[in-house]
Amino acid sequence: MKKTLLFAVLFSLAATFSFAQKFAYIDSEFILENIPEYSDAKNEIDDLSMQWQKEIETKFAEIEQLYKNFRAEAVLLPENIKTKREEEIINKEKEAKDLQRQRFGSDGELFKRRQELIRPIQEKIYSAIESIAASDNYAIIFDKAGSVSMMYSNPRYDISEEVLDKLGYSYKSRQ
Repeated sequence: MKKTLLFAVLFSLAATFSFAQKFAYIDSEFILENIPEYSDAKNEIDDLSMQWQKEIETKFAEIEQLYKNFRAEAVLLPENIKTKREEEIINKEKEAKDLQRQRFGSDGELFKRRQELIRPIQEKIYSAIESIAASDNYAIIFDKAGSVSMMYSNPRYDISEEVLDKLGYSYKSRQ
């Protein structure tokens, strides 16, 4: 009877350990900070964004000036010229808004450029994580920098540096 009970306890402990799942986490902000290509891509996107924003602000400033000039001269202008100028201002404003949408819209040029530059980096990181997960038998890997809320994380389960090693990048250690 004792042998049967001991065997049952040992079997249940072995089953528990064999089905235990391993978890790890990464800090994607730390990983991205240590990838030079990401910094270059981010700088390019920021520069492009600022350049396009200035261009659009210039167009809206021109429209504002046209509108001020129109208001100042409106009293003296014949009705047909007033209508023509109003249409010009409206058309220029529409063009500026279209340009703004073309550059910064949800499917705009900035979004497409960001996808071109950032997606390959993200895919490399994902491949490295996938490889580490497969080789070290991790069931789940969280990203502590993302929207997942982690109240506590033991640093020994942080595989961010291992991901950077897998990608071949050097990094500044956090300790």
